[in-house]
Amino acid sequence: MAEQNFVDYVKIFFRSGKGGAGSVHFYRAKYIPRGGPDGGDGGRGGHIILRGNKQMWTLLHLKYRKHIHAGEGLNGGKNRMSGADGEDIILDVPLGTIVKDAETGKVHFEIEEDGQEVILMKGGRGGLGNDHFKTSTNQTPRYAQPGEEGTEGWMVLELKVLADVGLVGFPNAGKSTLLANVSAAKPKIASYAFTTLTPNLGIVEYRNSRSFVMADIPGIIENAHEGKGLGHRFLRHIERNAVLLFMIPSDADDIAGQYKILLNELKMYNEELIDKPRVLAISKCDMLDDELKEMLRPNLPKGIETVFISSVSNQGLVELKDVLWKKMNG
Repeated sequence: MAEQNFVDYVKIFFRSGKGGAGSVHFYRAKYIPRGGPDGGDGGRGGHIILRGNKQMWTLLHLKYRKHIHAGEGLNGGKNRMSGADGEDIILDVPLGTIVKDAETGKVHFEIEEDGQEVILMKGGRGGLGNDHFKTSTNQTPRYAQPGEEGTEGWMVLELKVLADVGLVGFPNAGKSTLLANVSAAKPKIASYAFTTLTPNLGIVEYRNSRSFVMADIPGIIENAHEGKGLGHRFLRHIERNAVLLFMIPSDADDIAGQYKILLNELKMYNEELIDKPRVLAISKCDMLDDELKEMLRPNLPKGIETVFISSVSNQGLVELKDVLWKKMNG
């Protein structure tokens, strides 16, 4: 997946269409010079609609569309003829797209199913023509309703990545290197923090022609649940992973302490994340022999299955895949 092709956040100004005005018109014919009112209704303004599409995985197609306006309803005509409705704007988005108010941050809805359609902004109602206002005391109403204004505002569309396995770890824990090793994904790899700024997805081949999707997600930092670092943009991707693979390097000062911090960040963001199956991979183990691994074990966190791996020497990767597959299908 080309990094520049994955877009998980867009901010767009939407405007639904204005309704058409009702018509003020009176019926006229050769022998009927003073016919009654026959003004038609105005058409509805166009809606802004989002539709789920399981074939899509990025918001790239919306990256450069900063203003999206639906069509306006046409005015009513004579002979009670209604104006045409404004053209709806239907935008296909990947599953897992959430829509938020850009100013308040309020979440309006999430697109979760293929083909699901949600009206983001309704078009304005068309005005009633003067035919509707005829009464016994007012046979010739010379007024009609104007069309209702549409709705407008800035909205944020964010994408939660859907993957079988989500990599959780501090920056520089070796997540990108692991993904590059076990799949065809080519994430940017460097020795400085926050190399990964957007998620990378890779298909990991498993035994008997089976496979699963692994997501390398931007590194978490302490207090990410408060929005620090990449904050919420990191954490929302974790929500749509079936299994969480925690990665901590073997040269970390306090492996159990780092794991506790990572787990706490997930809990503070969304307690339901704690219920997901978890696996711990101790990375960068190519320099460790069996004796050093045994010395590390007393310092490992309790209650989580742990695998020693090295993406450089391929150490433990087969075992890791077995453990992950079992967690996904257990």
